[in-house]
Formats: sequence, structure tokens, C-alpha cells
Amino acid sequence: MWIAVVFISLALVAILYKYVVGTAGPNPFGIDTREPLKPMVFDRKLKNKVLKQGFLASKVPQDLDAIVVGSGIGGLAIAVLLAKVGKKVLVLEQHDRAGGCCHTFTEQGFEFDVGIHYIGELLDHKPLRCVIDQLTNGQLQWVPLDNPYDKVILGPPENRRIYPIYSGRKRYMDELKKCFPGEEKAIDEYVRLTKKVGNGVWFMVLLKLLPIPLAKFLVHTGLAKCLSTFFRYASRSLTDVVNELTQNKDLRAVLCYIFGTYGKMPKEASFSMHSLLVCHYMNGAWFPKGGASEIAYHMIPIIEKAGGAVLVRAPVNRILLNDAKEAIGVSVLKGQEEVHVHAPIVISDAGIFNTYQHLLPKDVQTMPAIQKQLSMVQHGDGGLSIFIGLDGTKEELGLKADNFFIFPENNLDELMEGYMKGSREESSKSVPIIFVASPSAKDPTWPERKPGKSTVTVVSFANYEWFEEWKDDKVKNRSTDYKELKQAFINNILEAVTEVFPKIKDRIEYVDAGTPITNQHYIGAPKGEIYGVDHGIPRFNIELNAIIRPQTPIKNLFLTGQDMMLCGFAGALAGALTCGSVILSRNLHLDSVGLARKVKNCNKKKKE
Repeated sequence: MWIAVVFISLALVAILYKYVVGTAGPNPFGIDTREPLKPMVFDRKLKNKVLKQGFLASKVPQDLDAIVVGSGIGGLAIAVLLAKVGKKVLVLEQHDRAGGCCHTFTEQGFEFDVGIHYIGELLDHKPLRCVIDQLTNGQLQWVPLDNPYDKVILGPPENRRIYPIYSGRKRYMDELKKCFPGEEKAIDEYVRLTKKVGNGVWFMVLLKLLPIPLAKFLVHTGLAKCLSTFFRYASRSLTDVVNELTQNKDLRAVLCYIFGTYGKMPKEASFSMHSLLVCHYMNGAWFPKGGASEIAYHMIPIIEKAGGAVLVRAPVNRILLNDAKEAIGVSVLKGQEEVHVHAPIVISDAGIFNTYQHLLPKDVQTMPAIQKQLSMVQHGDGGLSIFIGLDGTKEELGLKADNFFIFPENNLDELMEGYMKGSREESSKSVPIIFVASPSAKDPTWPERKPGKSTVTVVSFANYEWFEEWKDDKVKNRSTDYKELKQAFINNILEAVTEVFPKIKDRIEYVDAGTPITNQHYIGAPKGEIYGVDHGIPRFNIELNAIIRPQTPIKNLFLTGQDMMLCGFAGALAGALTCGSVILSRNLHLDSVGLARKVKNCNKKKKE
């Protein structure tokens, strides 16, 4: 018996080594590809030549190695990873510009960032920074936010409490303890737990890289939970964990405030997901210099250099399959005609619902393996954004490089539940979470690009069903009822925002809102969700994370981006790394860590 146990253990170790450390394919992180910084380009026409290349059949490169559907960060990242090892990749985007949630738009002279507000883990030696540097050849620059980078506001104007959130583990704890004397033990335990749980996320990657039989073995034997603190806490709600730590209601709210960055109220949020976000920003927060469009702008040339292309206004209406039900390309709708583009690999960054429910033939959608995956996920909550253009500089308007999370009170679950379950008329008057930031104040190039002007962006949530009846209206000419509802949300939110930023009240030159159906139109979100599939507790079921992986039940069709991994910029990038690991048969996560260490050591030697 003991011989059998030893044999099985050795076999398991050998298999784990092969799939975790295996290096069969080419390595896009084999060398440091950073180049000396080139002058930044502010001319919009020059940038649009890169970001707005319209689809024509004549522009499609010959002999493609892969096609990527969607140009969000998950799609662009996998395309660059493949391009770096010599693959010719075509990225197709349905919108009129590349970037997905990393794109920007301009209205009445004001430039707005739609999805990038702040990113963590970008210290020079961190693996995430290394990955982004390699994906942009070192051309994408980042500027740190102020410290404190977040401010949590609880209560009405007559009883407002403001709690600053500082970066740096010690500073973070010390400042919270100043705000909450007598709660030192609770704060220490919270930080200890988030670090312990967040550090266990590596096992999620492992489950997606191992062969499915082995991944299922680890899940069903309970070994997965034993080996991963992340999955041990995944089924526990944020509310439950925090309520065990303290009875102080304001402290509870402050420990939970960042739930808006993944979109679930605390009682429905997994403590594991929350821990990742707390750890992500523990060492600070950054914003892309020049705005979010810089991200795609510096990635696309790498794809093109390898012979690929990134083409916009290219709505993919179906994935082409051969008689053996294998992916062989895509169909792009050009007017009323279909243009067929072929490649041996198709990678979808369009999200799991779009991919399985809209891009595959009906008979394939019914496959048990596909229905199994769809049954395990649900749509996330819709996003609501307000874009405000202002006359004045950041100094004149009192705007800084930080973020505000505004809550009417500290009973976050009760507020969110009442809002999401309320009627649209009632809820438009009582938005319970308002994220406020000034992209213009965060970007040091802004005064040169848009002198004398500023912008503020507000983000919250809204039910898709509140707006669904107008989804088929023309996007720039929806009905009066829609505009009135949108204005009701704008008025309520502006009232709360101008109470915190009184200097902007009489300086507003432009304001408009993006609702869930706006997201549906511009970024292809099926229900207007901004974080893809729902990130509540069921999303972190261990079996789900073993089954939903880069490989799909359709041969040669792969998934990338946030639905396959986790939400947000870093989560979608992790999805691309995991997808690339499967396609190239090597662990790109470890490769990026290895290169980050090498770069750190080189920098250390240079200093010495």
C-alpha cells in the first residue's frame, strides 16, 4: 500500500512539474525588450492612424497564425504575447477604436477615460509592471497617485466622516489605527488575512493549466482547498469575515469600501476576491501617463511588426467551424455581407456569454460541456458612468490625483440591496456608491494637451433592466423617457459630487452619462456589465475555476481576458498570460516572474 502511495505521489509531482514549470514552447519573456523612451505623441490624428484602422478585406494579413475577437486588454495582450514569438495575429474590434475599456473618447473638447481609473502593483520590480513593460516595449509610462490615493466618505454633509486610505502596508495600518483607536487588533488581523488569502491566488492559475482530470481530482478530493488559502476563504462573504473582526460600523464600511472595484455588495462578495484588491493597492496606485489610450497605442505596433493587424469596425458575427466542429476562423459583418477570415487558432476576448451564446451555431451552443460552463456563471451588474467636463485647472477646481468613494451611510449592504431591488424612479434618487476621480488631475501631460480644462469621471452601478426597453433605439437618439431617466441619475449624483467638490459646481461645461445599454453598444457587454461575469461568491467555486479555462469544448477556440480569469485590468492581463501559457505550452506567469527578477538584479548592479 505504501509503495502505491509513494508511486502515486511521485507521479503527481511529475505531472505538476510538467504543467507548472514546463518550458516546451517559445518564451515571449525570454529577453528584456524595453527600448529607450520615444517622444510622446499628442496629435490625435497621428494616434488615430494606429487606434482607428478600419476593417477591409484587403487589410487582412495572409497566412494568419491566430485571430483574436475583441481588442480589450485581454485580447491585445494575448496578441502581443504571440507576436513576440513570431506569430502573425489579427485582432478584430467591433467599436470604431481599439482598446476595449482602455479606450478614450472626446466630447466638446474634453477627453474621457472610460475604464482605467487606477492600477496597483506597478513598482518597478513587480511582475505586473514587468509584463506591461514587455507588452509595450517599455513605452507606456505610469505616474503614481497621491498618498492617500483613496478617500472614503461616509454619511450626509451634516455628519460626514472622511477616512484616508494610504499605500504602504505599515502606513496603511498606522493611519487606519489613528482613525479608529481601540481597533488595532481588528486592523492587524484584517491585513494579515487579506495578505494570506490573496497570496493563495496562484492556485487558480494552476487549476487552469493542469489537465482537467488532474484538476478535478484536486477539487473533488479536497486537496485544492487544503493547498490554497484563496479557495478556503472563497465561499466566505466579505461581510461575514469583517463583522467577526469588529463591531465598529464605520470601520466595517472602510474595510469593505473597495467592493466597487469588482462590483458586488459586501454580503455577496467573496472575501478572497476582496483580498486580491486590497493587496493589489497596498503598495500604491498608478495612472497611465497620457491617458488610457496610450495602452493600446503602444501595443498595436508590436502586433503589426510581426505581420499582424488590429482592425476596428469589424463586428464578428460568428466563429467558423469545419465539419469536425473545430474553429477555423471568423465571419466579419461588413455592411450586409460576410467576410470570412481563416486561421488555425481563434481566441475570444468577447466574454463567455458573447462567445458561447452569440458567436457559435445553435447546435453547438447546446453541447453539454458548453451548457455546463454557462450554468456556472451569471451576468455582472450593469455599470453607470457620468462624464463631466470643467472649465478650470486642477488647482483652481481643487482636484487632485486621488479617488473618492462616497456612501450615504455605513450600512453598505442595506443601501446596495435597496438600490438594486428598487424601481428605476426610486433608485435614481438614491445612488448608494459613487466613485469619483479626475483623470485630468492624474495625468501630468493634461495641461499641455488640454490647457485650462479639467475632467471628472463618476462610476456606479445600475440594473440593465431599468434601461433595457431602449436598447434598440439609435445610440445618439434615444427616446425622451430614456433621457429623462438618465438625467435623474445625473442630477442625484451631481448633487453628491458637488457637495464634496464645491468649486466645480459653477464650472461645468459638459456632462453626460453612460448607462448599461451604452456599455452594451460600445464595449459589447451583453447586460451592460463592466466587470464581465458576476464576481460574487459562486464565481469562486473551485470546480468552476477548474472547468472554465483557456481551452473551450471547441477545438482550436480559446478564451482570454477577465471572464476566463478575474475582472479588471490586472485580471484580464492574467487571463491573457494563462491563455498564452496553454497555447505556447509553457508557464508565462513564471516566465514573467523570472524576467522581473532578472531586471531587478540588473538594476541593482547598475546602482552598485
